[in-house]
Amino acid sequence: MTGIRLTAPAPGWAIDADVVVVGSGVAGLTTALRCAAAGLATVVVTKARLDDGSTRWAQGGIAAALGEGDTPEQHLDDTLVAGAGLCDETAVRALVTEGPGAVGRLIDTGAHFDTTDTGAIALTREGGHHRRRIAHAGGDATGAEISRALVEAVRSAALRIIENALVLDLLTDAEGRTEGVTLHVMGEGQHDGVGAVHAPAVVLATGGMGQVFSATTNPPVSTGDGVALALRAGAEVSDLEFVQFHPTVLFLGADSEGQQPLVSEAVRGEGAHLVDASGTRFMLGQHELAELAPRDIVAKAITRQMHLQGAEHMYLDARHFGAEMWAQRFPTILAACRTHGIDPVTQPIPVAPAAHYASGGVRTDLRGRTTVPGLYACGEVACTGVHGANRLASNSLLEGLVFAERIAADITGATGVPRADSGAAVRRTSVADPAGAGTVALLTAESRTAIQRIMTRGAGVIRSAGSLAVAAEELEALQLAADAAEDGPKDAVPGVEAWEATNLLLVSRVLIAAAREREETRGCHWREDRPDRDDASWRRHLVVRIATDRQPVVRTTDGAAFPPVCPGDPADPTDTAGSDSLRNHPADAPEEP
Repeated sequence: MTGIRLTAPAPGWAIDADVVVVGSGVAGLTTALRCAAAGLATVVVTKARLDDGSTRWAQGGIAAALGEGDTPEQHLDDTLVAGAGLCDETAVRALVTEGPGAVGRLIDTGAHFDTTDTGAIALTREGGHHRRRIAHAGGDATGAEISRALVEAVRSAALRIIENALVLDLLTDAEGRTEGVTLHVMGEGQHDGVGAVHAPAVVLATGGMGQVFSATTNPPVSTGDGVALALRAGAEVSDLEFVQFHPTVLFLGADSEGQQPLVSEAVRGEGAHLVDASGTRFMLGQHELAELAPRDIVAKAITRQMHLQGAEHMYLDARHFGAEMWAQRFPTILAACRTHGIDPVTQPIPVAPAAHYASGGVRTDLRGRTTVPGLYACGEVACTGVHGANRLASNSLLEGLVFAERIAADITGATGVPRADSGAAVRRTSVADPAGAGTVALLTAESRTAIQRIMTRGAGVIRSAGSLAVAAEELEALQLAADAAEDGPKDAVPGVEAWEATNLLLVSRVLIAAAREREETRGCHWREDRPDRDDASWRRHLVVRIATDRQPVVRTTDGAAFPPVCPGDPADPTDTAGSDSLRNHPADAPEEP
């Protein structure tokens, strides 16, 4: 335990549950449905509306070995290659072998995928896949369909739902075991203001942290809240330096900020070409899969061409699709492009990389357990070892499904878990603050933009020792400015905007610490001053925690395998290394030889 928490009013109400799931994407809702079906009193907490999670923004689809001739082993091979030597093969094998069944259960839940004339699931290809194994819905609206089906199932199951709620911190007992969460509900209602949900199991399914950067495909709610909460609770995070920049995001201008429209990889899977302003295809000869190379390779190639030609963007040319194919296969992307004055039927689409997906996150084992007892993590907030240094396209929805089911199985199979009264009334009595907790000085709402610009300049697609050092200094200055006043700047009052900015700063500082430590280029971590991949020194993971002085402490694993999160637990399938398999050294120390 760190004893660190956000500055916030004491909870004024509380409810009891067996499980609290934080997040309403594919990972969170699948976990909640499975736990509720087992008879556990389950509460779903979501930052916006139930259907506003990141899942509904997913365009391309969900990857699984569903097609004739395809096998989980082939899916595994493609995932390992994309992960650039840092995937945990045991985790990947669980993903690809359990994936087809998980997709089938999603269909049973009510999700409808596009089908062929024969009634089979229609499959497409995306970057890094050697076979067509991407199932899609509504052409390019897969996430929206999955979200719709799961939301309907959750509402039908009559789960307790708390919407418009930002989770603040983890509640723990004297031994450091999870006891629930504190949260702030926005707006008036039964749960208005800061309260608590008491539960012996908390599942973080809060999505990504794309709002760390100025331009991202992530929705505004993706501010790294789950990672920040876990860090303050004493949990370990891993691989946070590996932020995937999607190669083809609709270019809206060099100064555009906030959520940007994604142009799905499936467009290239159906035959679109990447070209420069003269119409020359520049991916030919750079990789055997050309435009369908893994995302890190394509993003680097686009960025390299932009620098060589002094251009702000490249182009994606799919004019040969024709109007009918655009309308039927990619209606969402077609509408987004036309909204911004581009008609892809007659014009090449201007594209540039933007922050998209965090391959790292809160470190878990194969059951979703973190290093804090009773705290689980699933989906983009988690680091299961599946993605390694670069996520294979469309593995994210599958990971959410597979590991959500694994978490639910662990929770529902646990013994000695106290059961709450599922009809428990809201308790309006005050809930005491955790003993010995220290508060974090809050940042102003305006600090969010400052953080995003610092991170974009210093830790974007291309990084260097110099750019990362400057970013670290600038982020530290923001923290020191907040600490200078007893409770932060006078205009940094407790509230959603201040809490989000404070979470972004913590996540950014940890990301920078890891990126400075990894002195090589691997996957989506591109160090221009260290352009080569160095397996001898760096085929290992960086594990970070926050010390009691609130500074990141970076540790390095001995190899590509994760150490167990629960050392000595014989039932833990990841328990293959001793607890001493980590070397501890300060975040700013030079790498050991």
